[in-house]
Amino acid sequence: MQLTHHNPSTSLETWMSREALAEAMIPLIGHLYRNNNVVTSIHGRSLINKSTMNILKAHRFARRLSTEELRLEDTVPLLRILTDLDLGAAAIDIARLRLQFDLENEGRTLEEFVREELADIVGKGGRDERTSTDVVLYGFGRIGRLLARLLIEKAGGGHGLRLRAVVVRRGSDNDLAKRASLLRRDSVHGSFEGTIQVDEEAGTITANGVHIQVIYSDDPSTIDYTAYGISDALVVDNTGRWRDADGLSQHLRSAGVAKVLLTAPGKGSLKNIVHGINHGTITEADTIVTAASCTTNAIAPVLKALNDRFGVVHGHVETVHSFTNDQNLIDNFHRGDRRGRSAALNMVLTETGAAKAVAKALPELEGKLTGSSIRVPTPDVSIAILNLTLRYATTKDEVNAHLREMSLHSDLRKQIDYIDSPEVVSTDFVGSRRAGIVDGLATIADGTFLVLYVWYDNEFGYSCQVVRVMEEMAGVHPPAFPVKETTAAQVATAL
Repeated sequence: MQLTHHNPSTSLETWMSREALAEAMIPLIGHLYRNNNVVTSIHGRSLINKSTMNILKAHRFARRLSTEELRLEDTVPLLRILTDLDLGAAAIDIARLRLQFDLENEGRTLEEFVREELADIVGKGGRDERTSTDVVLYGFGRIGRLLARLLIEKAGGGHGLRLRAVVVRRGSDNDLAKRASLLRRDSVHGSFEGTIQVDEEAGTITANGVHIQVIYSDDPSTIDYTAYGISDALVVDNTGRWRDADGLSQHLRSAGVAKVLLTAPGKGSLKNIVHGINHGTITEADTIVTAASCTTNAIAPVLKALNDRFGVVHGHVETVHSFTNDQNLIDNFHRGDRRGRSAALNMVLTETGAAKAVAKALPELEGKLTGSSIRVPTPDVSIAILNLTLRYATTKDEVNAHLREMSLHSDLRKQIDYIDSPEVVSTDFVGSRRAGIVDGLATIADGTFLVLYVWYDNEFGYSCQVVRVMEEMAGVHPPAFPVKETTAAQVATAL
């Protein structure tokens, strides 16, 4: 057998060459973002404000689609063409655009292909047809601060969702400084990417140029937002204090408020929206909407993918869930059963309404699912175990191939991720922007019996879903390119 020997010098030279190409992409990505309101990504992984290493990682991620990494030699020329075309506002997946070129260029040059594909926005000079929507975060806890980070990240040229204010109850004389510090530093999600300034006299926090008014109030119905220049705002209630239409409608009685979104499961007839599943049911007349729960968002897309292909007869959902702020650090009184016991020292068996809530997004699963939960001593990332009986028999390989395909080439690719590494653990999914990540190696299938394991960042992944619902309510989605979807079969043919 002949052994292949790699030259260390050549490997290092290749790496340095790739680093140089990735570095060359950064100013192009930044120019498109700031001058043209164009958000670039690689298979859904945003490239905005990313380091050289993160850009290289994003290119390597493309191996999920094929056996090869996405070549920087292919993406750098594409970015240069996009920059020269002086585009209008858009979201452009450069990996999918390049793949589409490889599939159907039909003798055209790359520039000719891109001009035709993006004809609607070529020469628009950064023009953004979207209206801007003022956003108020009512509550500034775990989800509220992550939403703030995401909205600041998406601020771009000031179009779309505009974070204008947060509303909290004053906690101390130095409340503003403490709020800013919690936004700046997070024990789970790390430091804020950028700079934060506090103006005590004006009562504001400025983060990466985004001016945020901090308003102190105990009553959501008495705030005059127009006094701060805020109008027709979308209020995102992160407190969970009110979960029905009567309670949440208090926000609508405040001057300057147009719509309300609850970051928790709603009660009564409120629409529980899981983006990717039933966001299309949101209408202009819906003034109060809920974004369901983190667990419902994690499992509903996977259940839809399974039900559409194999049929779900019935099942049980067991979540192993990180502890949350509503539990006690050490044993103390709590009105909920078992939740008064120390969250840091115990596994705590508790209830979850996620299984029943799935039916609000997927009516076809009404009455087919039960659920329970175990809170465990980890600060973030949970896992849902789906124990299902299917209508049609299948195999582990067939289920995994289907879910992998859905994670890459379907309308659910922003919600479902797939991984088959034998070494991953919960902390590997901190910061995941997908609602749920299927652990393919853990799948068990025997005829119509299926057990599936779905990881989810119950804080950050859920917050990404909330922002998607916000964009839907506000109607501020930029046009997305490429328009056409590709399938695994097409990719295989191209290779």
